[in-house]
Amino acid sequence: MKKQLLYTWIALIILTGIVSILSISSEYNIWIKMLILMVSLIKFIGVSFYFMEVKKAHIFWKFSIILFAALFLIISFL
Repeated sequence: MKKQLLYTWIALIILTGIVSILSISSEYNIWIKMLILMVSLIKFIGVSFYFMEVKKAHIFWKFSIILFAALFLIISFL
Protein backbone atom coordinates (compact mmCIF):
# COMPACT_ATOMS: atom_id res chain seq x y z
CA MET A 1 0.00 0.00 0.00
CA LYS A 2 2.78 2.42 0.85
CA LYS A 3 4.50 1.80 -2.48
CA GLN A 4 1.32 2.67 -4.35
CA LEU A 5 1.02 5.95 -2.42
CA LEU A 6 4.67 6.71 -3.14
CA TYR A 7 4.20 6.04 -6.86
CA THR A 8 1.10 8.23 -6.88
CA TRP A 9 2.97 11.00 -5.10
CA ILE A 10 5.85 10.80 -7.59
CA ALA A 11 3.38 10.88 -10.50
CA LEU A 12 1.75 13.98 -9.01
CA ILE A 13 5.14 15.69 -8.71
CA ILE A 14 5.94 14.84 -12.35
CA LEU A 15 2.54 16.11 -13.51
CA THR A 16 3.09 19.33 -11.55
CA GLY A 17 6.42 19.77 -13.34
CA ILE A 18 4.74 19.22 -16.70
CA VAL A 19 2.11 21.85 -15.92
CA SER A 20 4.76 24.35 -14.82
CA ILE A 21 6.77 23.77 -18.01
CA LEU A 22 3.66 24.18 -20.15
CA SER A 23 2.69 27.39 -18.37
CA ILE A 24 6.07 28.98 -19.19
CA SER A 25 5.42 28.47 -22.90
CA SER A 26 5.56 31.71 -24.87
CA GLU A 27 2.82 30.60 -27.24
CA TYR A 28 -0.21 30.24 -25.01
CA ASN A 29 -2.96 28.89 -27.26
CA ILE A 30 -6.15 26.96 -26.55
CA TRP A 31 -4.46 23.53 -26.80
CA ILE A 32 -1.94 24.34 -24.10
CA LYS A 33 -4.72 25.65 -21.86
CA MET A 34 -6.72 22.48 -22.45
CA LEU A 35 -3.70 20.29 -21.72
CA ILE A 36 -2.93 22.17 -18.50
CA LEU A 37 -6.54 21.82 -17.37
CA MET A 38 -6.69 18.11 -18.21
CA VAL A 39 -3.44 17.39 -16.35
CA SER A 40 -4.76 19.37 -13.38
CA LEU A 41 -7.96 17.31 -13.37
CA ILE A 42 -5.93 14.09 -13.48
CA LYS A 43 -4.04 15.37 -10.45
CA PHE A 44 -7.35 16.21 -8.74
CA ILE A 45 -8.63 12.68 -9.32
CA GLY A 46 -5.33 11.19 -8.14
CA VAL A 47 -5.40 13.16 -4.91
CA SER A 48 -9.07 12.39 -4.36
CA PHE A 49 -8.85 8.66 -4.92
CA TYR A 50 -5.49 7.89 -3.31
CA PHE A 51 -4.88 10.45 -0.59
CA MET A 52 -8.48 11.25 0.43
CA GLU A 53 -9.33 7.53 0.08
CA VAL A 54 -12.37 8.05 -2.11
CA LYS A 55 -11.27 4.77 -3.69
CA LYS A 56 -12.73 2.96 -0.66
CA ALA A 57 -15.84 5.14 -0.42
CA HIS A 58 -19.37 4.52 -1.60
CA ILE A 59 -20.00 4.50 -5.36
CA PHE A 60 -21.97 7.77 -5.00
CA TRP A 61 -18.83 9.65 -3.91
CA LYS A 62 -16.73 8.15 -6.69
CA PHE A 63 -19.35 9.12 -9.24
CA SER A 64 -19.68 12.64 -7.81
CA ILE A 65 -15.91 13.25 -8.04
CA ILE A 66 -15.79 12.08 -11.66
CA LEU A 67 -18.94 14.06 -12.52
CA PHE A 68 -17.50 17.21 -10.94
CA ALA A 69 -14.28 16.83 -12.93
CA ALA A 70 -16.17 16.28 -16.19
CA LEU A 71 -18.52 19.21 -15.62
CA PHE A 72 -15.61 21.47 -14.69
CA LEU A 73 -13.80 20.55 -17.89
CA ILE A 74 -16.89 21.11 -20.04
CA ILE A 75 -17.84 24.42 -18.41
CA SER A 76 -14.28 25.71 -18.65
CA PHE A 77 -14.28 25.49 -22.43
CA LEU A 78 -17.72 26.87 -23.19
